[in-house]
Amino acid sequence: MKILAIDDQQLVLLPLQKRLSDLGYEVKIETDANKAISLYNDFVPDLVIVDINMPSVSGLDIVKYIRNSEYSDTPIMVLSGNTEDKVITEGFELGINDYMKKPLSLNEISARVKRLIGQPDVVSTNDTTGDGVIQHRCVGVVIPCYDEEERLLSKEFTDFISKNTGYHLCFVNDGSKDDTLRVLKDLKKGREDFITVYDCEKNGGKAEAVRLGMLHMAQHDDLDYIGFLDADLSTDLRDFDDLVKTIESSDFKIVSGSRISRMGANITKESARKIISMTINFIIRKILGMDFKDTQCGAKIFSKDVIELSFREKFVTQWIFDVEIFKRMTLYFGTEKAKTYICEQPLKRWIHADGSKLSMKYSVKIVFQLAQITWVYRGKKMNTSNIKAVNSFSS
Repeated sequence: MKILAIDDQQLVLLPLQKRLSDLGYEVKIETDANKAISLYNDFVPDLVIVDINMPSVSGLDIVKYIRNSEYSDTPIMVLSGNTEDKVITEGFELGINDYMKKPLSLNEISARVKRLIGQPDVVSTNDTTGDGVIQHRCVGVVIPCYDEEERLLSKEFTDFISKNTGYHLCFVNDGSKDDTLRVLKDLKKGREDFITVYDCEKNGGKAEAVRLGMLHMAQHDDLDYIGFLDADLSTDLRDFDDLVKTIESSDFKIVSGSRISRMGANITKESARKIISMTINFIIRKILGMDFKDTQCGAKIFSKDVIELSFREKFVTQWIFDVEIFKRMTLYFGTEKAKTYICEQPLKRWIHADGSKLSMKYSVKIVFQLAQITWVYRGKKMNTSNIKAVNSFSS
């Protein structure tokens, strides 16, 4: 039994293809709607699963085409994040058989497929009981790595992407002197659709590693949001997913994690580190004119439309580039408008990881770097002429 699945986001199609293939169906996927129409004619599927909101050709246009084709009675299921009543109504009027709203579990999708077209005569022996949800957003995560051979929690990352669909991880090797690059390449093997390794031959520091990674991921058209996360996972991956949920359900353009100690949260810091952080944070609030509690948390998620503004130009500083990002937002939008676009979200879990490279000896350097930011950005303006298309970026 043959199924054709059409969606402009490959990260949506891949887990769907795997689950249905495990059930014994022959599944083909396509991200280009025009190519999907040609594939439909050649493949002649028993079922078509299609998204609605796609560039150039919408899912409803594909439904119209099928209903006017030689195989007009082919069952059609819509799997879309579009929940508008008029769109759903139009879909059924055009002759779709089912409308599934993202997010939706793979188990429910499988059950609906079986109900509509039945189960293959030859059922796969693969285990299909695992949980998984098809999300209505796709997220890129940049993870800067420098000499992380011993600390990289590979299983934590692989377990996360296997259980959370719609994520693509980009590990940036920042000119590591140890065997980090080999570890990352091993991590990528067999997961090329979900993991990218971006290799910087020379060490440029965390700021540059994150900047290059963010610009690289911005070239992926199928990603809705892109963020960065520390390789030591001092911020829990579940917390990062909470940041994503906040930005996708709001008008914020940046959601930044915050390591605020509060009831019900597991936030641990070294006492000396905490005192330094409080002092530095006071200075940062004065520079930005914003009441930030914690700008330096290594977990942030961005809407794609501010990636170019935030990352195109090299950062002045190596460690506190987060402050520069927020400064660029205030210069471009104005302080009051920028405040409405930036959300600081407390984390449920954060632990100071052993071996973390930012320690007390860097506190003096950070104060000098804050002075640099104040001097460099004084009187500077960020306008449209400063921002070029991401596609012009060349690695």
